[in-house]
Amino acid sequence: MSVLLELFILFFKLGAFTIGGGIAMLPLLQNTLIDEKKWFTKEEFLDIVAVCQSLPGIIAINMATFVGYKKRGFTGSLVSTLGVTLPSFVLILLIATFISNMGDNPYLNGAMSALRAAALGLVFVAVIQLAPAAVKNKWALIAAVTSFVLIAILNVNTAYVILLFILLGVASVMIGSKKAAAAAEAGSDSGKKSSSEAAEGGESE
Repeated sequence: MSVLLELFILFFKLGAFTIGGGIAMLPLLQNTLIDEKKWFTKEEFLDIVAVCQSLPGIIAINMATFVGYKKRGFTGSLVSTLGVTLPSFVLILLIATFISNMGDNPYLNGAMSALRAAALGLVFVAVIQLAPAAVKNKWALIAAVTSFVLIAILNVNTAYVILLFILLGVASVMIGSKKAAAAAEAGSDSGKKSSSEAAEGGESE
C-alpha cells in the first residue's frame, strides 16, 4: 500500500470516528503514528501537537496537513487534509438535508451526550499517554500547571498563553547559551592563566 493511500485511509477513519474535536483524536493518532507505523517518536509527535495547536484553525486539520507534508510533501498534505475533512463534510450535508428538529429528538440528544462523555475519556487518555514525554523536569511541570491555571481557571485566551510560553522558551535558550558561553570563556581564561603560571614557574627554576 502506498504511503499516500495510507495517509488518506488513516485520516479518513480519524475524521469519521473521532467525536469531540481534534484533541480527542490524539490517543488514536498517537497509537497509529508511533506504535503501529513507527513514523514518529513520542517527542516528535509532541512537537507536531505543539506546532498544530499554536497555529490558527482546527487542530485536526492542522495535524493532518502537517503529518501529510512530513511524509509526502505537498501532495501528502492535500491527501491527508482531504481524508480528515471528507467524513464530516458528507455527514453535515446528510444531516442538513434529511434531519429536521434535531434538537427536539431525545434519542439523538442521548447519543450525543454519550459521545461527549466518550470524547472526554479520549482526552484523558491522551494526557496520560503523552505526559511522560512532555513533562521531563520540574520546569516542564511548572509550565504545564501554569498554562492549565491560566486557561482553565483564569480564562486567559489560549493564544496569549501559547505566545507567552514561546517567548519564555526562546528566552530560556538565549539565557542558557549566554551562560554556556560565559562558562566556556571562564574556563579558557583559567586554562591560559594556569599555563602562564606554569611557564613562569619553569623560568624561575
